[in-house]
Amino acid sequence: MAMERANLLNMAKLSIKGLIESALSFGRTLDSDYPPLQQFFVVMEHCLKHGLKVKKSFLGYNKSLWGPLEMVEKLCPEAGEIAASVRDLPGLKTPLGRARAWLRLALMQKKLADYLRLLITRKDILSEFYENSAVMLEEEGAVIVGLLVGLNVIDANLCVKGEDLDTQVGVIDFSMYLKNDIDDYRSEERNGQIAAILDQKNYVEELNRQLNSTVQVLQGRVESLEKSNSKLIEELAIAKNNIIKLQEENHQLRTENSVILMKTQQRLEIAEGDLNCELDTYKQSRQGLDEMYNEARRQLKEECQLRQDVENELVVQVSMKQEMEMAMKLLEKDIHEKQDTLIGLRHQLDEVKAINVEMYQKMQSSDDNMGQKNDMIARLEEKTNQITATMKQLEQSDKDLLSQTRTLAMSFVKCASTDTEHQYKLVKDISF
Repeated sequence: MAMERANLLNMAKLSIKGLIESALSFGRTLDSDYPPLQQFFVVMEHCLKHGLKVKKSFLGYNKSLWGPLEMVEKLCPEAGEIAASVRDLPGLKTPLGRARAWLRLALMQKKLADYLRLLITRKDILSEFYENSAVMLEEEGAVIVGLLVGLNVIDANLCVKGEDLDTQVGVIDFSMYLKNDIDDYRSEERNGQIAAILDQKNYVEELNRQLNSTVQVLQGRVESLEKSNSKLIEELAIAKNNIIKLQEENHQLRTENSVILMKTQQRLEIAEGDLNCELDTYKQSRQGLDEMYNEARRQLKEECQLRQDVENELVVQVSMKQEMEMAMKLLEKDIHEKQDTLIGLRHQLDEVKAINVEMYQKMQSSDDNMGQKNDMIARLEEKTNQITATMKQLEQSDKDLLSQTRTLAMSFVKCASTDTEHQYKLVKDISF
């Protein structure tokens, strides 16, 4: 078997070399009657038939060359057109005829080397049709396929329909190659062409080896990708289940958040109502203080006119007047501070509303922000407590203002106690 493989490899080299050289001198466009082309197909037929397994059928034993060539259609979708054309040819009745027609169509398509390269890389498929020591399963097959790449420079115009491919007898004409060898030795130019072709053959063989290694690497990558794809499918199913659970939890959290939001809004409405009541009360108390201040000022002017002759009492009244003005300035300053506090409280209420809106928007955007929403609710409760404490401080400040007013009035009464009884009563009424 090793000797047969070596002989077939040498014949394939001679046949391909002779076909390329003759085609270059002939004009590169070949037809079915061209002898080197006919011998090339005969040699390829012998190479493909080497080591074919004998299969049993109801007609007897046969070696079908069409079987492995038909498998190329599954490896390369582009070969489906050739296979369909071969099946549709009306004059072909035997598998051998179909195989010969397939070889001719692949050569015309300039894909013969590519199709056979795909076939020899699949040892598992070829082992069903060939013996273990066949040319297609050994290194000689890869070398022959590499040599076939050089045939892509040839244009073949073959008429497959008119040929009787079923009954042709494949006999190798060795005289053609012997004559070519003698002529090659006589011609230095032909020797140069042979050297170039051999260099091209070596390059093609090396390219074929690299392509084989690349194919093996790609096959390993495909297997790893298939494994990773199966793992990703499992992870996708787990992720879908987790998404369903998270959606249910999100729905529950939304309902709870809506309840909390309603309660917070109710608390804010109550706090706003209380603030409005306190503001009205503060305005009324301020109006009363303004009236008291105006009345006291008027009476002070009258008393100054009555007591112009008494300098000491005038000085006392002037000092009292200054104290009253200072107290009113302090009151006005306190009133402005409370107004600023009320404005700050309103800003805080606006911030609380903005935070509520932001909470509602963030609640719809992502499930992971629930912790932040809880923090915002805590901030709202803290600000509500601050508002309540501020209101209590306002109440305490109002009480302090009233106590200060009473203190000022009492001091005014004490200072005026040296006056007449009528003036004492008048000041006392004004103070209280």
